[in-house]
Amino acid sequence: MVQLVDMKRARENTLNYRLIALDVDGTLLNDHHELTDQTIETIQEVHDQGCHIVLCTGRAPASTLPILEQLGLEGTMITHNGAVTVHADERGQSLVNEFSFEISEIESMLAYARREGIHFDVCTAFNMYIERVGEYERMMYQKFLINPKLVTSVSELGVPIVKFTLFAQPDVLDRVQLEWEDQKLYGNLRMIRSGDLFIDVMNPTANKGNALKALAATLEIEAPEIMAIGNYYNDLEMMSFAGLGIAVENSPNDVKEAADAVTSSNNNEGVHEAIRKYCL
Repeated sequence: MVQLVDMKRARENTLNYRLIALDVDGTLLNDHHELTDQTIETIQEVHDQGCHIVLCTGRAPASTLPILEQLGLEGTMITHNGAVTVHADERGQSLVNEFSFEISEIESMLAYARREGIHFDVCTAFNMYIERVGEYERMMYQKFLINPKLVTSVSELGVPIVKFTLFAQPDVLDRVQLEWEDQKLYGNLRMIRSGDLFIDVMNPTANKGNALKALAATLEIEAPEIMAIGNYYNDLEMMSFAGLGIAVENSPNDVKEAADAVTSSNNNEGVHEAIRKYCL
């Protein structure tokens, strides 16, 4: 077992965290997008002791719910990188909060993506829309348990959206990121790299940290009572807000340096290890 390395401040095993916020892909799941039995057992054990488990992910509610169900839990999910908070129980899914924007605000970026042949999708709280799909994109959506709706033009949707995402190889997105930042093509919206293969554009107030802060307030849980575990730049606000922010070993160096502690990688059950060390 890789030893947990404290980076900003030490924590005692006896501290009680009332809420654990978990990123999903690259953190909770291994690289095969699987949950291990040991991780499930550990999460159920800490949940049974009264700790809230909140999945905080870039996924949509529909592709997050199967993970929550595999954990054997009901509860609140922070999805779309903080843009949508949803409660799920036996009655179904209900919208708790969302940060949306208008399609018209991304028309310049849509034109760029169409011209350059870069795949994109747009999301409302519960649905995803695409204009085309190839086999490579289809495999990606299947991997993330997503079933997008095919439309002629997303510009004609006429409804507020919560996220606009580009999907391409890292070198393509590196170029896009530089050009869009130089041209400020995203305007008043927020652009974030949510993975090597993804760029997300969202409402400027939408992030996992703000969503977690709002949820914690409704649960009357203070930031020092929260532990958050993530692996990428879109997890930084969540990790910063929490009393203890932990990065898995497979995170970029910048993310690990910003964390309070580093646990084992997602392929070595880092979430299980961190919960055992700090909560059980």
